[in-house]
Parts: sequence; structure tokens; C-alpha cells
Amino acid sequence: MDNEPILTIDKKFYIDSQLYEQEKESIMMKTWQFAGHSSKLSELGDYFTFEIAGQPLFCIKGTDNEIGCFYNVCRHRAHELLKGEGNCKRASNLIICPYHGWSYNFDGTFKAGPNFKVVPNPDLDKLCLTKVRLENFLGFLFVNLDPDAKPMDEWFPKVREELSDFVPFINQLKPIKWVEIPEECNWKVSLENYSECYHCSINHKTFTKGVVRPSTYNVKPQGYCLRHTAECQNLERMTYPIDLESNPHAGKYSSWCLWPLFVFQVYPGNVLNTYHWRVVDVDNIILWRGWYTIDGQPSDIIGKLAIQDRETTVEEDIGLVESVQRGLKSAGYDQGILVVDPGFGVNSEHSIQKLQQWYSEYFGG
Repeated sequence: MDNEPILTIDKKFYIDSQLYEQEKESIMMKTWQFAGHSSKLSELGDYFTFEIAGQPLFCIKGTDNEIGCFYNVCRHRAHELLKGEGNCKRASNLIICPYHGWSYNFDGTFKAGPNFKVVPNPDLDKLCLTKVRLENFLGFLFVNLDPDAKPMDEWFPKVREELSDFVPFINQLKPIKWVEIPEECNWKVSLENYSECYHCSINHKTFTKGVVRPSTYNVKPQGYCLRHTAECQNLERMTYPIDLESNPHAGKYSSWCLWPLFVFQVYPGNVLNTYHWRVVDVDNIILWRGWYTIDGQPSDIIGKLAIQDRETTVEEDIGLVESVQRGLKSAGYDQGILVVDPGFGVNSEHSIQKLQQWYSEYFGG
């Protein structure tokens, strides 16, 4: 078998809506998913709502400075509890269902309900909100709907330490800009496109001539993470100024792709930015690009870099992934071949092979 070509997964896994529904349960509900940044929950009672695999959820800042995550549904008769984002403390210091007025403490425990005294022998534990696994990963909140899931540090070994080394001030960062990018493609098409640089020299001139040196680009697996590394371009060719003395890693590019739907990316100069794929349906996603500074202070350099990124690399990728999605629906294509170099390197698709192995592992082969 070693002499056989390495094939991609069948095209049906990118275009079949029934298979996508199965993915939600087998992958999205059993992996670590980004919820939001902890800076959105600075005060007691602050909350925000979101969805994972069609499941309504919310995060809230509780007592003792703890952040909790719960299913956004009342245990009485299933009405949604909260909408959007806001603060519960200012109104009542409770989470109150707008349907019948049942209330809950910020830790999810049941508080009261109108005329509840007539309910015989209630099991109050069963009336508490259903809690969701949550981890605060360097200020970024991740949830996992699988109560038995392994911790993030086991899923993504060394990532926490490496990020802290590359961005020593990461716990002081707050988002200053979110860029929302709709893409008409399956989530795996966009993820796979991000996860290899085989296409970069042909399609990303600004990135490969003004940010990184493609000959140094490499991707290696690290748990359920793909670690991207590269050296920065010569300073005179960089599209923005960097101080190589500011940090031992200032002259490097690195990213940590946390399978399946989130990326920490550090541009030369220790500039942190993130990718987050929000899946809409089988062939539509929304890509969120996040940009950060210490305490969320305005930065002309970061602002210009975000615009450059959106107008070049991101825009170029949109055309690529949407073309691939159309091609996957063609009768002239069923399955492709991967170019896998045993020595890794920029012109290799070993990272796609690894992604598809993880996909097969969680999707049941």
C-alpha cells in the first residue's frame, strides 16, 4: 500500500446535507469549539449567547469571578432564556425566563417560579440549567458539548505554553476588530485551504513576498493541532514595521490550527490574530477574523494590517474555496490525490492527510 497514491476523502462528504447533519453530532458536539473572548464578560452578570451545531448556549460571568456556560433553555417548558448579549445583574441579579418568570442563579441553580410551592416533591437538582464544559484558554473561551471530553491541553499539547512564549502579553489582549467573511463552501474546504501553503506562491503574492518566506514554511501535527511555522521576509520587504529585538520570536510566523474550527495565528512582530469558522450549512460558512491589542487600544498598524489581510489573502482565498466547492459538485470529479512529501515542507499536503484522518476518526471512518 505504500506505493499507492494517497487519496482525498470522497466528494460526498463536502456536498451531502445529510452527512453534514451527522457531522454536527459526531464532530461539532464532541470537539472544542470557540465561544467568544473573555473580555466580553468583565462584570458580574455579563452574558453573551451563541450556537454550536444548532444548540443554543450562553456564557455568563458569575460570582467568585467564575465564567459558566449553559444550554440556553429554561427547564420549565423549553423557552430560550437570553438573547444577544447584555447583563442580568442590572435588572434582577438573576437569569429570568421571559415566558413564565422562572428564575435561576448565575451558577445555573434553580431559584424560584411563580406559584411553584404547589409542585409536589420537586427534584430541584433536575431543575438546574444544563451546564456545558468550558475552558478559559489564555482569555479565549472554548466549550465542548461532550461532558467526557479530554481537557484542551491534552487535545492540543504545548499550544498554551508556545502561545504564551510567542505572545507574552496574550492575557492582556482584547479584540479591536472582527472581520466577518461569508464563504460559499463547505467548512472542510476552507479549513483545508488554510492548512496547506502548497497554493501560496501562486495565489498569495502579498503574503509570500511581504510577510513570510515561503521556502521556510512548514506544517506539522501536534495532537489535534496543526502547527504552521515560517521565517519573516527581509525587513525591507515587509509590508509593516516590526522590531526584531522586542521578542525572541519577533521574526517568525507561527499559527496553531485547533481542529476543527479555530486558529491562533501570530504574524511577525508578535501580532496575534485569529480565524474562527462558523458553519451555516453544508456549503456555507462565515469566517471570523479577529485582531487584538493590549487592552483593546487602537493601533494604526494593526488596523492597516487587518485591511491588507482582508483585501489580499482573504479575498484570494474566497475565490479559491468557492471554486473548489463548485468543482466538488461536478460530475467530472469524485476523489482527488494528495501530494504528500515525507520531508514535509511548503509543497506538501501532508496536513490535509492529517485533517482527513481526524475527520474519519470522529465521523466513524
